[in-house]
Amino acid sequence: MTPQIEAFLEMMAVERDASPHTLSAYGRDLADAEAALAGAGGLMQADQEALETWFADLSRRGLSAATAARRRSSARQFYRFALAEGWRTDDPSRRLDAPKQGRPLPKLLSRDEIDRLLAAAAARDAAGGLRLVALVEMAYASGLRVSELLGLKVEAVRRDPAYLIVRGKGGKERLAPLNTAAREAIKAWLTARDAGRKPEAPDSPWLFPSSGRTGHLTPRRFAQLLDEAALVAGIDPARVSPHVLRHAFATHLLEGGADLRVVQTLLGHADIATTQIYTHVATDRLAQVVQQNHPLARDD
Repeated sequence: MTPQIEAFLEMMAVERDASPHTLSAYGRDLADAEAALAGAGGLMQADQEALETWFADLSRRGLSAATAARRRSSARQFYRFALAEGWRTDDPSRRLDAPKQGRPLPKLLSRDEIDRLLAAAAARDAAGGLRLVALVEMAYASGLRVSELLGLKVEAVRRDPAYLIVRGKGGKERLAPLNTAAREAIKAWLTARDAGRKPEAPDSPWLFPSSGRTGHLTPRRFAQLLDEAALVAGIDPARVSPHVLRHAFATHLLEGGADLRVVQTLLGHADIATTQIYTHVATDRLAQVVQQNHPLARDD
């Protein structure tokens, strides 16, 4: 990584409070560009033609439109920084056209499939089953992102709260509701968690502790546990993931008649356009509402 890229990442961390995940993504994107542009002198020497060639080659390498768009954004922000620092007098990225992205529809689980997934989770060995049921119930009841769920501290749920205060993307806080089923699942898991702790060992601060580097369950392990439960439940594991539980939360709320703005708030979306993608699944319900309530749709 060049000194200029390191300086850019430092600026993003200090001045824009970028998360470690965001900084890692910027670092990978700029490292890729630096390597690809080595023949043209790297990012600091490349001209507009070289940059356009690098960008056009991304799709030929099989990168998705979303990944290409992110790399374009990384390059453009880097060159704005380079201009501000006086390292360059031009911006070779200014004519890079954003790739067209079709927004994919989210994968969806039905309510029956959620019930089957929970039953399969409960069928696991005692402590492991209680933990997985708590994970699924919480993700489905509150729409938490997997990082938010696995990063919960145990003290956040000790007093049986009806909602959690979650710090999401950009450091923004929001309320995440917990229904009765989720709260009961948490209580059961806490009992098993506390019973399994060695008396001489200090208690982990995490709700879902692990012996790994992070100290808590990882998204990868959670996904593996969901795959195993999906197989037992007779559901294709490719259709199940921690994020799909978040999709199910939003979709089933809208199917039940929830306001789109409320769902946006609960999900922590900055832009309601991100939330609107879930409305496609409520088509049948909307058609039913019109059929039942519009005067011209009634059979006399």
